[in-house]
Amino acid sequence: MKEAVQLTEGWSLQHDGKALRAQVPGCVHTDLLAAGVIDDPFLGLNENEVAWVGRRAWTYHRPLAAEDTAADGHERTDLVFDGLDTAATITLDGRELGRTRNMHRRYRFDVTGRHGDLRVEFASAYDEAESVRRLTGDRPNVYPEPFQYIRKMACGFGWDWGPTLVTAGIWRPVRLERWSTARLERVRPLVTVTDGTGRVEVRVDIERTGRGAGRRLALDATVAGVTARTEVDGTEAVLTLEVPEPELWWPRGHGAQPLYDLQVSLLDTTDGIDSTDGTRDTGGRPLDSWRRRIGFRTVALDRSADEEGTGFTFVVNGVRIFARGVNWIPDDVFPSRVTPERYRTRLTQAADANIDLVRIWGGGIYEDDAFYDTCDELGLMVWQDFLFACAAYPEEQPLRGEVEAEARDNVVRLMPHPSLVLWNGNNENLWGFRDWDWEPELAGDSWGEGYYLGLLPRVVAELDPTRPYAAGSPWSGSWDHHPNDPAHGTHHSWEVWNRQDYAEYRASVPRFVAEFGWQAPPALATLRRALPGERLAPDSPGMLHHQKAEDGNGKLDRGVARHFPLPEDDFDRWHYLTQLVQARAVAAGIEHWRAHWPVCAGTVVWQLNDCWPVSSWAAIDGDGRRKPLYHELRRVYADRLLTVQPGPDGPVLAVINQAAEPWPVAVTLRRLHADGTVLARQVLDLSAGPRAVHRQPVAPELVPDAASAKEFLIADAEELRAVYFPVTDKDFAYPAPEYDVTVSSSLGAGAGSLDVVVTARTLVRDLLLQPDRLGPAAVCDTGLRTLLPGEQVRLTVRGAAETGANAVRAALFCVAPA
Repeated sequence: MKEAVQLTEGWSLQHDGKALRAQVPGCVHTDLLAAGVIDDPFLGLNENEVAWVGRRAWTYHRPLAAEDTAADGHERTDLVFDGLDTAATITLDGRELGRTRNMHRRYRFDVTGRHGDLRVEFASAYDEAESVRRLTGDRPNVYPEPFQYIRKMACGFGWDWGPTLVTAGIWRPVRLERWSTARLERVRPLVTVTDGTGRVEVRVDIERTGRGAGRRLALDATVAGVTARTEVDGTEAVLTLEVPEPELWWPRGHGAQPLYDLQVSLLDTTDGIDSTDGTRDTGGRPLDSWRRRIGFRTVALDRSADEEGTGFTFVVNGVRIFARGVNWIPDDVFPSRVTPERYRTRLTQAADANIDLVRIWGGGIYEDDAFYDTCDELGLMVWQDFLFACAAYPEEQPLRGEVEAEARDNVVRLMPHPSLVLWNGNNENLWGFRDWDWEPELAGDSWGEGYYLGLLPRVVAELDPTRPYAAGSPWSGSWDHHPNDPAHGTHHSWEVWNRQDYAEYRASVPRFVAEFGWQAPPALATLRRALPGERLAPDSPGMLHHQKAEDGNGKLDRGVARHFPLPEDDFDRWHYLTQLVQARAVAAGIEHWRAHWPVCAGTVVWQLNDCWPVSSWAAIDGDGRRKPLYHELRRVYADRLLTVQPGPDGPVLAVINQAAEPWPVAVTLRRLHADGTVLARQVLDLSAGPRAVHRQPVAPELVPDAASAKEFLIADAEELRAVYFPVTDKDFAYPAPEYDVTVSSSLGAGAGSLDVVVTARTLVRDLLLQPDRLGPAAVCDTGLRTLLPGEQVRLTVRGAAETGANAVRAALFCVAPA
């Protein structure tokens, strides 16, 4: 039976003639940090001080003893790397085993009987990229870094939310595998469901040793109590298992996520003779095994044309779904630090916010199996980009061969996961070719179109025909339409934030919004940790360094100034207002687009997470703290949502129901004066059908008088509330907010757990408790809340270090009169 020995210990990193202890998996930066050679690049301006690391060559080495690679009862010993970052030469006892130039592939080398000093010598990624650039010629991109010339995590070269920390190292596990006769080289389970029967077609490629070439082999497969066996004469085989009426895997919010163990075993049956009666044994000698969890479900992408344009709707198990999504970037710029536990924490946060789709963005990595395992369990659909983003990519060698090998490797690795619902060719490159002045600069040179419209769809069709493929995001489906046409396919909405107010989200109804978002700074405790000793201000040195977007602070300020007076010399107020505007902006887009289901079939917010402490579009900051946006996502992505939308003929009430059951509901509408006086009231008995939207014009007597600047509308249903103000906050006649605060210990919830009750004496709009002001580990269960006079809200805080009423009051913020 095949044996695996992990090579995690005994590695050294050469630095200035010294051997530093190296962690594998890991990278140069984390090893240098552990050795005290560099300071934490996430703090202050330290990023600038470590730029030299990415421009040097580095060598890892460890001894391989004779007993490590000896046959020891096996014919072959292979050295297997799950990930090398990136351009490396591997030698053993001074003899070259091979060379690599792709971070996103796995590598295997025969080291049978060889021993000595194992060395992995990494060239500078900049040097490798420059050598490829000289072969292919220049190509345009959106950042002045050469990431499109090397198959490496692009955002490590810096992005508009990420630092420039160009890594090198053995970033995924490395091991020795000892085996004889044959091994399972590749296993591809094609899982389908037809007429209530689950079908698993297991396609297997086998590698044989020289002595194993003529031996008779067998394959066994088992799933859900169903077994199959086939004899293997060559190096390929197919087994088919049919499971009657399996439980279906559903996206979160639509059903359960049953998973089934699929086991594949390779056996040597050459000598299988039963001496008692001379018949052949039905067993065999085990050689290798493969095991994964699968789920039974169907997935399709409805891209049919209709009177509105060209759709883009996910259909799972025959059910059309409005996708409630977020974009995912690497959770750390040093991805080897992201553990299975960290994946689970972040993805559980996503699930708890009613998110049901995570798009893995094309400038990052194909994530570890632990990511997809967790998505399988939580019911989070995965949209997987192939790794191309915001650049023209050469299609010549050596890149073309690497791209194909990388695609084949990762399609096979990830296809068992039922959560994976879409392969996507690239991020923004088809759009870039059309709109970002690439075409004249390229002058006919290749730029990636052959990957997105040729190579990648062929690989997916060959290896994983059970899933849809999209050429890119955004993409209208063909060159007959503009790549980012909102009426066709996927759309990225970036005029809002870059140039327009978030109210402009309501100007159109794209078929599927795959990217949109608004920036805000991270939590205060995150800033204090990342910028130690700095007097915080929007334009302080550390704040500006941890703002990577072009004119990012200018856009933040303009976004606030459209709605509020811009605070002067009041960082706490500026911090609250920028986070408030971020939450409002994203909520405005999602409420509008959800109200237009099924024309719009999904939103994917940019972005869920951060890779370091930075002002960005994330809902969860680089230290894992939740911004107000996170709580708004939980509200606007809930199955049931109430919203009041402006319309050409006056405001419209939308009752949005994504549940499978009808939603009969009584909605109370009140037109109120700023002082809380009820000017008009109406109760409507409404019903939204299953996965449907009911739209209802607001009666004229309930429409607030915009000219007065003192009237607003509240809609309440069950525990849901929608607010509608006809003018901007700076034009509304808010009273000075008054409220009472009581604080008590939350019984049985542990030290630092508080119940905070806020009782409004006036209108209190967008009340927010910032829990990290009570302690770095403190969290609150509630985000922004609007209270009418006499109303109360209970906030639960856990992990607070400061528990007094004065500290709690200082952590509370709300909208104030201009």
